[in-house]
Amino acid sequence: MSLKRYLSFLFASFVFLGLTYHTHAQQDAALIRMGNGIAAIAEGEIITIEQLRRELEPIIPRLRAEARSEKEFSESIDRMSREVLQNLIDRILIVQAAEEKGLLLPQSYIDQEYDEVLNRDFGGDRGRFLEYLRAQGLTAREFREKIYKRVVVNVMRQQNRKSQSEISPERIQAFYIQNKIRFYQEEAMHLRQIILTPIADEGTALLKQTAKTIIQELAEGANFGDLARKYSQDEMSRKGGEWGWIERQDIRKELSSVAFDLQPGSYSQPVELNNTIFILYCEAKREELIQPVTEVRDTIENVLVGEIARETQERWLQQVRENGYVRYFL
Repeated sequence: MSLKRYLSFLFASFVFLGLTYHTHAQQDAALIRMGNGIAAIAEGEIITIEQLRRELEPIIPRLRAEARSEKEFSESIDRMSREVLQNLIDRILIVQAAEEKGLLLPQSYIDQEYDEVLNRDFGGDRGRFLEYLRAQGLTAREFREKIYKRVVVNVMRQQNRKSQSEISPERIQAFYIQNKIRFYQEEAMHLRQIILTPIADEGTALLKQTAKTIIQELAEGANFGDLARKYSQDEMSRKGGEWGWIERQDIRKELSSVAFDLQPGSYSQPVELNNTIFILYCEAKREELIQPVTEVRDTIENVLVGEIARETQERWLQQVRENGYVRYFL
């Protein structure tokens, strides 16, 4: 029976967000028909259908929620099942490769991971932890062995992900040319504001007089930040009216049309909107552009290093798979 047909049968046999449970006897009978419940054998270690089901179980609600139809749900389960089974196989093969390599892990690595699991998943409650082990049919020693294997897999993956390759200027330039749109920057400005709002029912007459005073002080050379700290009635006043770098869409059109007409070091006349008065100041300005390669070289290099590392790990994992013995039963 194909994996897809098997999974359709298996997950139709119990409730998962609207599906109907079958009896344990029916499930057991199905497992017997599935080759005594064996999904695969890797390096002599059996991966059971029950293991596969347990790994898939937490993922099912998300797949169900994301699926737009039963057909799409079935296809998602099929795809995810293959990935999960391959991952289970890879773990076994990687541990085998580590043993052949003679990898030695300090006991402190395992102890630390064991304690983290106990604290993270069980709140440090050993009683809850032991109940979980009993429910899973595991002993504490078997659980520690699982942790050991997990740590080994993580260490081996990390070791084989590292890349010491230097990225050539030619490769950086090629990436930049092919991905220029990634380095596009919208027009932006570094904005400061003084915001005046009426207190109670005082109206805007007093605000207009205050705004006039502020404009006069600015004309006489007063520092905009100091005036913002003195007059502005918003949460940014203590920071000198500092709003940082913004793009046009970040503020209302009535304000952005005024703000983006300002030149660095200049301020606007008062702008009244809904009984609130704004005085805007342009600290600095940046035109829309595609950043030059000199400014994004480090970013590109980091992306390429990551790509090379993933390619290196994938080649290593493929070699591990080719050197290992795996037999599929689904």
